[in-house]
Amino acid sequence: MMQLKKLGIGVGWVLLAVALAVNFGYAARGARTPRGGEREAAYEKMTLFTKVIEQVRDLYVDTNKVAYTNLIYGAMRGMLQSLDPHSAFLDPATYKDMKDDTSGQFGGLGIFVGMKDGLPTVISPMEDTPGFRAGILPGDKIIEVDGKTTEGLALDEVVKKMRGLPGSKVVLRLMRPKTQALRTVEVVRAEINVPSVKDAQMLEDGIGYVRMLQFTEHTAADLQKALDDLNKQGMRAFILDLRNNPGGLLSSAVEVSQKFLRKGDLIVSTVGRTEKQLLVEKAGGRVRYLDFPMAILVNGGSASAAEIVSGALQDQHRAFLVGEKTFGKGSVQSVIPLDDGSALKLTTAKYYTPGHRVIHEHGIEPDIVVAMPPEDFRRLWLQRQRPKNAPAAEDAEPEARVTDVQLERAVDTLKGVLVIGKRAQARLTIPKS
Repeated sequence: MMQLKKLGIGVGWVLLAVALAVNFGYAARGARTPRGGEREAAYEKMTLFTKVIEQVRDLYVDTNKVAYTNLIYGAMRGMLQSLDPHSAFLDPATYKDMKDDTSGQFGGLGIFVGMKDGLPTVISPMEDTPGFRAGILPGDKIIEVDGKTTEGLALDEVVKKMRGLPGSKVVLRLMRPKTQALRTVEVVRAEINVPSVKDAQMLEDGIGYVRMLQFTEHTAADLQKALDDLNKQGMRAFILDLRNNPGGLLSSAVEVSQKFLRKGDLIVSTVGRTEKQLLVEKAGGRVRYLDFPMAILVNGGSASAAEIVSGALQDQHRAFLVGEKTFGKGSVQSVIPLDDGSALKLTTAKYYTPGHRVIHEHGIEPDIVVAMPPEDFRRLWLQRQRPKNAPAAEDAEPEARVTDVQLERAVDTLKGVLVIGKRAQARLTIPKS
């Protein structure tokens, strides 16, 4: 009976190996077809893979962990995770969560996370969210979630662990790289409303200012409303604040960029292994703002779509960048749905600026470097939210006022550009004697 049982398992796994090999062949079609020894090596490794699963099924001590779904899902997680931090296998529940991310509202902590130096790293906490109020800062490394290490976990798995029902709690263990200090914070999950454009206002000398928190399907329209209002107030120069903007939709980045570029100007391109991954985005649209000088504020929390906009306007000499080097998230993930409701998220290309600079793991360097610690940026936001002339709490410690040195530098530079422009125009209009 034992021999018959093993024979049955062996036959089943031979059939599975054939099925996997067939699927492997279909997946490889269109990229390249293995030939000769290469094909034999592929089949050999597939046979090894099935043997490993058979041994685990037969010998692993906890039988509740060796269901075929668990083993195959686990193998695919490991395979995708070994490629890069942004490729991942998404089980059906995780895939569903991912599809909800750009809808503008989701349950969680209000922090955007990416992989850096092999650890889940906070790109940016969104203002007025549980994560922000807990004092989480850009650059913080997430070491543990609810007492369990994040080491070896894919990014999507870490994000999934941090999500939950609004009102529920999650405990994070964080490390701040600059000081190597460890701290534990308990955060209450909430329904997160994701704003797009905030703080549109006119600064001194006709310099308009808009802060963009992320790129959603509504961002371009929200920006247009802000620009229309600033133009009515006589805007002569413009500052777009992309600090701590973690990115979002590529289409939104293109729509924002083209407002400040000439028709046909290159915004971004992607390059991968196949022609399908070659994408060139150029400026289109009808409404353009080309007649005023422009600055963009960036820092280490500016990522993805924010880097596309910054790189495009910098390379096209439309705007100068002030602040600190951006995060460096510039790879393209293609999501490939599978039959059982799961999906593959696979890095298939990288973003390039118009000057063919690669964004991924390099970031965008500002034209004018002005450092500002994340702690100061957080205090600055809290300072701005405090009502004017509001009395401090009796038990509050005196707090030094934080100056936005990056914004001040951008304003001063634009003032200089405006003065030079006036002088140049005056020279052009001096009548000849």
